[in-house]
Amino acid sequence: MKRIGIDVGGTNTDAVLIADGKVVQGVKVATTPDVTSGVAAAIEALDTAVDLGAGVDALMIGTTHFINAVVQRRNLTKVAVIRIALPATSALPPFTDWPSDLAELANGGVWQIEGGHDYDGRRFAPLDVAAARQIAREIRDLGLKYVVVNALFSPLDPSDEMAIAAIMHEEIPDVSVTCAHLLGGIGLLERENAAILNASLIALAEETIHAFEQAKSEVGLSAPLFVTQNDGTVAEAARAAEYPVFSFASGATNSMRGAAYLSGLKEAVVVDVGGTTADFGHLRQGFPREANAVVHVGGVRTLFRMPDLVSIGLGGGSHVDLNSGAIGPLSVGYRLSDEALVFGGNRLTATDIGVAAGLIDLGDRKRLAHISADQVRNVLRRCKEMLEENVDRMKTSAGDVTLIAVGGGAFLVPEELQGVGRVVRVQHGGCANAVGAAIAQVSGEVDQVFQGVTRSEAIASARKLAEARAVEAGADSESLALIEAEDTPIAYLPGNAMRVRVKIVGDIRSTRIRKSNKEEVTCQSAS
Repeated sequence: MKRIGIDVGGTNTDAVLIADGKVVQGVKVATTPDVTSGVAAAIEALDTAVDLGAGVDALMIGTTHFINAVVQRRNLTKVAVIRIALPATSALPPFTDWPSDLAELANGGVWQIEGGHDYDGRRFAPLDVAAARQIAREIRDLGLKYVVVNALFSPLDPSDEMAIAAIMHEEIPDVSVTCAHLLGGIGLLERENAAILNASLIALAEETIHAFEQAKSEVGLSAPLFVTQNDGTVAEAARAAEYPVFSFASGATNSMRGAAYLSGLKEAVVVDVGGTTADFGHLRQGFPREANAVVHVGGVRTLFRMPDLVSIGLGGGSHVDLNSGAIGPLSVGYRLSDEALVFGGNRLTATDIGVAAGLIDLGDRKRLAHISADQVRNVLRRCKEMLEENVDRMKTSAGDVTLIAVGGGAFLVPEELQGVGRVVRVQHGGCANAVGAAIAQVSGEVDQVFQGVTRSEAIASARKLAEARAVEAGADSESLALIEAEDTPIAYLPGNAMRVRVKIVGDIRSTRIRKSNKEEVTCQSAS
């Protein structure tokens, strides 16, 4: 198996070629403003190592396009939101807790109708089918193509969401419907917010995937395209375009998976120091630990599958103030080779400090002659404090941990840190993010409430459903493995209710034959 893994960062676009489980070649090229040409350049840089026309089995790309669009308030599409919960929740309509500027970009209209289920799974109110059909016609007349459907307690019973989605497709044949139960768990507003963000990004996702396909074609690469997800796995390009929110934070998770692969460690803290940020995460069985609490994305409360990460403004391109010793959070980003002092620029960066300290050999060190040894030590001391503070935030116990340092800016990580037993550095660590993309598997995940069954029956049912989702997403059924199983009793629900989370991963099926299921008819399916 030969794969190319690519990760588009704020400063560099990294690419690796992996053949038979070994890293054959790794390259770095500057990230370009349009991103796509940087991807093409990264693929071309590998041309000396492989026949791109026939020798590659898969191309895996990680991108920050989608989360950047939310944070930077750009390229978002207006969304029609249908909430099925009346007469219960009209006091807090959709977009209630959104930043006003972001809501203005995404809010294409809000409709609320009767229906949904109660906390114990019983029907709360009859679904108003006639009102739903009228709403579909109004949405069609407004020219809206992206719709979110969110029903009260839909993770317990998604039937109302699926029924409304079917009506939308009947009235608006080319509509894109995001069913909220496929994205989030219990928590009406958070689940709804995640679904709205997803729907508002689908047009950008389709455009981005098309651009990646075009870049692939331009360099003569015929391998199928996969896009990395935020749980350390990948999805086929078409599926990734349906669910762009599942690519949020995928760059950091790529680095964590790459760190686990290159080091052989399954349990450790990972710090990925790039050009703009340092991202901290915790490996559990070789995969990123998942966040269990509300995650804010661009100022919006969400509760869906996201890695437990901490990001700080510390990277190779971070601005440095010699007077205070402060580092970041501003960064020169992909302009490092133009603006850093060692390259003839006029901006002092963390890379310049690394060169002055002898940690890395780049550019012209003579340009740093005016920086004193005390000033260098002061900046590096502040860097050490930042690293120690955030490693401690990721720890789950008081003892020392193993820290894997990867990324192009890993030279900023000292050998000794408080709370760290040892610092592990790996070959090709500068491209760990691309390695993580290249070796990624396909996942199937379930986060669902079960009632009226025993604990073992609930876990078995969740596992079976997760396995089916993994196979449907393109995994080889013979390679499936259980990565995580967690059950939590819910005291306020009757019938021995429990929340069960199960994650299954498997290798990419060579034929990538996808089976259809009932949910694909009415809602976009989720892996």
